[in-house]
Formats: sequence, C-alpha cells, structure tokens
Amino acid sequence: MPEERPPRAPADLNTLVPSIWPRTSGRADGAVTIAGVDVRDLAREYGTPLYVVDEADFRSRARDYKAAFAGDDVYYAGKAFLCKEVARWVDQEGLGLDVCSAGELAVALSVGFPPERIALHGNNKSYAELERALRAGVGRIVVDSFDEIARVGYLADELGVRAKVQIRITTGVEAHTHEFIATAHDDQKFGLSLNSGAAAEAVRRVLALPQLELVGLHSHIGSQIFDTAGFEVAARRLAVLLTQVKEEHGVILPELDLGGGYGIAYVEGDDPPDIKIVADNLRQIVARVCEDAGLPVPRLTVEPGRGIVGPGGVTVYEVGTVKDVEGIRSYVSVDGGMSDNLRTALYAAEYTCVLASRVSDAPPALSRVVGKHCESGDIVVRDVWLPGDVVPGDLLVVPATGAYCRSLAHNYNYLPRPAVVAVKDGESRVIMQRDTEEDLLRGQV
Repeated sequence: MPEERPPRAPADLNTLVPSIWPRTSGRADGAVTIAGVDVRDLAREYGTPLYVVDEADFRSRARDYKAAFAGDDVYYAGKAFLCKEVARWVDQEGLGLDVCSAGELAVALSVGFPPERIALHGNNKSYAELERALRAGVGRIVVDSFDEIARVGYLADELGVRAKVQIRITTGVEAHTHEFIATAHDDQKFGLSLNSGAAAEAVRRVLALPQLELVGLHSHIGSQIFDTAGFEVAARRLAVLLTQVKEEHGVILPELDLGGGYGIAYVEGDDPPDIKIVADNLRQIVARVCEDAGLPVPRLTVEPGRGIVGPGGVTVYEVGTVKDVEGIRSYVSVDGGMSDNLRTALYAAEYTCVLASRVSDAPPALSRVVGKHCESGDIVVRDVWLPGDVVPGDLLVVPATGAYCRSLAHNYNYLPRPAVVAVKDGESRVIMQRDTEEDLLRGQV
C-alpha cells in the first residue's frame, strides 16, 4: 500500500538523484538532458507523452550483468520491454533472450536473433506457440505443467525434433514484494511445487519421454526484489533437487536457471542490491551444495529485465492543468496517465518526477501527478514535491519507466500509445512509433 505520509520536501527540487536517473542524465540551460539531448527538443520533435530510452545506459547495465555472471548465462527478460531495436541491442551485447509468447518470439526472429539463445516461458503456451518455437529451434522451453510436458513431447515427436527443456519449479520462497509479482509461493499459477512433490514427478515425466532432453531446473521468485535472501534460499533448494535427481535417476543436470526479479531504485532511498555481490553469493551457495553432494557445479542462468532496461528509461509529459486543493495538495494533470504507466494503479508502484523544462526556486508544493483518463485511480506519481509555480505547458519527466510501462501500455479512452525514442551521444531516433488514429480504428467493422 502507498505510504500515508508524503515524502519530505528535498532541499533542491531541481536536483536529479543519480540512483534513479539514466547514467547520462543531467541539466543544461535549466532543462533535463538524457545522453546530451534536451527533453524540450524531444517534446517539440516527437510530441508528448514520450518514452525515452538511453541506449548507452541499457548497454552498460547489460554488460554489468554479463560481467557479474561471467562464465554463466544472462538472458534479457523481454517482457520488461521489447521491440526490434532492443532485441538487436541484446543480441549485440551477447545476451540470451527470454520470451513469453509467439508475439515476443516473432519480434526476436524478425531481426535475426539467434534462436538457440532464446528461451520460451509461459504458464499456458498454446500448441501454436510451442510449434512455432520448435520449428524456429529455440534453445530452451521452460515447461510449466504436466499438460505442457505432454504437449511439448507430442509436438516434438510430430516435428521429428528433440526439444531441450527446463522445468519451472515453485520453490516455496515468499518474496518480499507486491503479491501480484511474487511468483514462487505455492498458491499461484506458475511452476510445479517442490513441496508437494509435483516437481519431482515432472522430472520423472520429462525423463520418460525420449523426444525431450531435460537440461535443467528453473525458478523465478518474483519481481522488484531488494532482499537477496529469497534468491539464496531458492538457489539452495534447487541445488538440493539437483542432487535428488542424480540419486533417483542417475542423471546430472547441467543447468540451473535462477530467474530474474532484481529490483531497481524508483524513488530516493531505494537501495537495490549490488548485482556483483548477488552473483557471488548465488554461485557460492550452489557450489557448496553441489560439492557436498559430489555433483559438478551447473551452469547458472539469470534473467534480468527491469534491472537492464528500467533505470535507462524516462517518460516526458506536458502539464495541462494545475488544480490546487487548499490545505491538501495540488493536482497536476499531464497528457498521459494510466494508459502509458499502469504500474501505479496496478501495483501501487512509487515514482517521482521533476520539472524538466526549466529550473525553479519557487517554494515546494505537495503535488499529485495525475493523468487524463476517466478514473480517479489514474495516478502517475502519488506524492511528490514540485515547485509551486508549475503551470500548463511545463514539461515533467518521470524517471525509471523503462521497464513494463510501454509493455503494459494500452488505449483506454482511445489514447494513442506514446512513441519510444532512443537517445545516444546527443542524437535521437524513433524505435517505436506513436499510435495514429488509423491504428486506433484498425480492426473495427
């Protein structure tokens, strides 16, 4: 639930807190810049609302993960944000790609992403999705149910291929995050329960099908997690299951996928874990359990999405109205809202923002940044201190919107989804176009 008390007003409303802004952000001539590009120029050229992605920030964070898990595998979780250009960045940085649907798979294949570096996820993959993946030659299919084990086995037999699969395990770890994005406790839709014995039975069923090759186990405990203890408990439990598989079946599984979910900073005070420390701890735990059991240490895989794309993305809005509710707060309405950032309404996610088109020394005013949709819950930033002289036409920028905002975007009230612009070295270019009126009417009879 959101905090009842608003954050304390900062000493300087014009400062950009480094932990929650892209690595190339700053101010020039009073305006916020990303990768040397003035947000006022972006707004003039591309319109608002506007998603802006810092390419250098994305690539640098991808390299951070690759360095932390050197010798193991890093797969970018495409559900956080995926388009053709991002798929190219992921490929060029040497990461794998985690997709969750035929649509995400189509984006990857359309730019020639190597299928052997793609993993297909999902709790209810259709026959069509699985067939597309098998025909494309994806490197891994993460099976999520007994039904799916049979489904993949049947299709692999029909197509004359041997499918490499991992089994998604529900480890029973309670991740300290919002209930909608906690995914490893038993009472939810993902995976096969370790506690109930379903996971062990899934191993038996996969091994019984010659058209399936069981290459490893998979776990994902949730999203936006700061407390690394949950990852470590999950890693330990999966490593124990590896030893049990060897004891029961004489099979040594070469891979252990520990999923993603690593948190990022959205507001000042958020303290995400150092990914190098996380990597070292996970490696030590798995190595220790495997050494005790006389097993070789499996190749680890992690699946960061938000951790790579989240911090490097911002959203630019134009202020339309300012309404002061005396003794309570100012309501600052912008030209987007829950159609371009659903997370505040869906998860009670916290964001902050700044006046981005100029600096101001006006006294701070407690504000709520809201959208233009016909919903009282259409809130972008619940509580933020903005200069008291914010007026229509000013630009606000919300940082840390690279993950899930465009992925969850929709057309409520027939608002067009914003364009996505990549910035790098003082230059900008569109990588996803803004919806047009024709797009909004397409498909209607």
